[in-house]
Amino acid sequence: MLTGEMKEIIRTSRDFGWVMEPEAKRVLSFTGLIIPRFRWVKSEKEVAQLAEEIGYPLVAKIVSPKVVHKSDTKGVVVGVETQRELMEIYERFSQAEAFAGMLIEEIVSGIELIVGAKMDDQFGAIILLGMGGTTAEIYRDVSLRMAPLSPIDIASMIKCLKAHELLEGYRGSDPINLDELVKTLQTFSTFVMDLKEEMESIDLNPVMCSSTRCVVADARIMLRS
Repeated sequence: MLTGEMKEIIRTSRDFGWVMEPEAKRVLSFTGLIIPRFRWVKSEKEVAQLAEEIGYPLVAKIVSPKVVHKSDTKGVVVGVETQRELMEIYERFSQAEAFAGMLIEEIVSGIELIVGAKMDDQFGAIILLGMGGTTAEIYRDVSLRMAPLSPIDIASMIKCLKAHELLEGYRGSDPINLDELVKTLQTFSTFVMDLKEEMESIDLNPVMCSSTRCVVADARIMLRS
């Protein structure tokens, strides 16, 4: 069930047509999904102060209502090592249209998955699980089910991935924590059903799954007009 704060974030994001990443991650954190430690910095003074709270190396991402696909505009920098480098990135990002700050967050590791949802005119809410990251659109290794997801649906979605052996430990590699992936999909399914009247689509890409946890490293919520 959506809380008052979640509803307020959705309401104030309507002018943009989507929920920008810092706010999307706040919404997701309220559901119980795991997100990286992050800060939304909106001035040069905040850059140095808040970066120390996160700790180097870190990830820097542009925040702007005009930049939906950050990687297309070189709006993501991974592995920032120093304050000087971070200041230079902030200066470059600040030249963007409708610049609203910079998101800085801890680096998380694991196998990259994509978890998403879309409203279909015929079937309603559809949930997607696939191999994620920047190559997701190339390999298109995904499975789809109608929401809400049952435990049987979730188990089937995982097994239907061509690369599911990677998740279970392939040639000596550590398996991911499948219980955490199941929990992530269950929580996401509930959230999608709560938000279905407001959303057009949700993209969590990547979700970084390791032997201990699954972390939503990037998030975008597109709203219905």
